[in-house]
Amino acid sequence: MPEQLKKKLQEEIATLEHELTHELPQEIKKAVAMGDLSENAEYHMAKQRQEFVKARIRQLGKRLADLSLINMSSIPKDKVGLGSKVKVFDSTKNEEVEYKLVTSEETDVSSGKISTTSPIGRALLNKKVGDTVTVI
Repeated sequence: MPEQLKKKLQEEIATLEHELTHELPQEIKKAVAMGDLSENAEYHMAKQRQEFVKARIRQLGKRLADLSLINMSSIPKDKVGLGSKVKVFDSTKNEEVEYKLVTSEETDVSSGKISTTSPIGRALLNKKVGDTVTVI
């Protein structure tokens, strides 16, 4: 897994954990001090945010674990895969375009980084030099 992506995910987890353990408990405490919780919008919003943050931390942790299983050296060099740089001829625009296939978190279309799960990325996966692909 690219170290930059790993660092980005770890930083987001750390930020969310700080919010979960420091900021949200204070917001909930303030809301509780306002009285009746049944009609306390601040309390309900803070509790909803707390649940969202917990779910996002779980999601990021799972994604980090999944990405750590990817062995970049095991990706074939003769076929298009994660990390491949490819040049394709776009017949509709009559021009050559260069892409790098990346994870969804690293996608940046303006710099030519497309996700392996995007329509173009899926069409290019496992192709070889000279292959023709159709993107719908």
